[in-house]
Amino acid sequence: MTTVEAPESHLRENPFQIARLQLRRVADIFDIDDRLVNILQECKKAVVVSVPVSMDDGSTQAFEGYRVTHNVARGPSKGGLRYHPDVTLDEVKALAMWMTWKCALMNIPFGGAKGGIVCNPKKLSRGELERMTRRFTSEIINDIGPEKDIPAPDVGTDGTVMAWIFDTYSMNKGHSVLGVVTGKPLNVGGSLGRLEATARGCLYTIQEAVRKRELSLDGLRVAVQGFGNVGSYLAKFLVEEGSTVVAVSDSGAGLYNPKGIDVSAALAHKQETGSLHGLRGADAISNEDLLLVDCDVLAPCALEQVITPDNADKIKATIICEGANGPVTPAADDILEGNDVLVLPDILANAGGVVVSYFEWVQGLQEYFWKEPEVNSKLRDIVTRAFNETWHVAQERQIAMRPASYGVAVGRVAEATVTRGLYP
Repeated sequence: MTTVEAPESHLRENPFQIARLQLRRVADIFDIDDRLVNILQECKKAVVVSVPVSMDDGSTQAFEGYRVTHNVARGPSKGGLRYHPDVTLDEVKALAMWMTWKCALMNIPFGGAKGGIVCNPKKLSRGELERMTRRFTSEIINDIGPEKDIPAPDVGTDGTVMAWIFDTYSMNKGHSVLGVVTGKPLNVGGSLGRLEATARGCLYTIQEAVRKRELSLDGLRVAVQGFGNVGSYLAKFLVEEGSTVVAVSDSGAGLYNPKGIDVSAALAHKQETGSLHGLRGADAISNEDLLLVDCDVLAPCALEQVITPDNADKIKATIICEGANGPVTPAADDILEGNDVLVLPDILANAGGVVVSYFEWVQGLQEYFWKEPEVNSKLRDIVTRAFNETWHVAQERQIAMRPASYGVAVGRVAEATVTRGLYP
């Protein structure tokens, strides 16, 4: 048996330290009691498991898996599961904390959680992925459930992975448990609108920001880093609203055309070849250079910490929409704010996924499913309300959108913690 070790991470700073720093900054601005900060800066539970898998070549490999619950003051914990070579425990802890704030900002009754397995899913066969997922589910089966902790798709996972978790959990319980995961395929209890939900949330946030700045989506120039589920749908939706997508990228290739990229052709090319590489009608560009192109809106929808003090001052966009979690470091935030760049923070901008996951959970518990227009309408209402609450706090206190959004979210979790008290 061999153990798969994590390669050197792409992360320049410890994400959990960043998350805690953000919390302390918000506590200072909003005068939150130190005793509450001491509770909120820690994760309630972190589970680390070994996931042995029989590989197709007859060997056995042991992967390392994590499931972290940050807080359950407002309800069961909720958060994605990512399969990526760079997954670390501290990254998962940070993502779990951010999920707590995201759920609170959207005012849905969940706390934050996150999970991950250190692996490269692109190098695993379908059978290996299924065996790894089912074994991981068995390892954490006592820690998840519709009233405890509800996983969902994230980087490197999708509806198929959720179906395997749903089936494994249900087989062990002896009956189908629809609410154990969200992001499931429609034929096993998924929700209409869930696949595009994160991108729709980004779109609604951009629409509100553009309206506040007295601009128009029609003719707006947009660069999208990351062409997975979030980035590809966001690019598609923005083009439908009249915007011009001047740059897109995935993990292997980037494309730039100041006159606009044919997003439909890019989607078809990606689906056919698995990559954006080789698409005609645009110049090749690196992921790093894409961040610096001349555009009105920049949407980093890939991984964390891509905008740092090294490149923040060179960014030409006037609005940044964080489709990914944590793409802007705290030091870069300060530079962008000084340059009057409006940053739409991750816990606001990309919360559409968890909102519709909440809808899916509710539908699964009721075993009654909604039509897609109803899902999208409810999503717009929640995201728009959260944007306006954040905007109001930002204007009232003369602070950036990130501390404003955190102020609303952390305040709600702190209030719930005080109301519940400490046991014993």
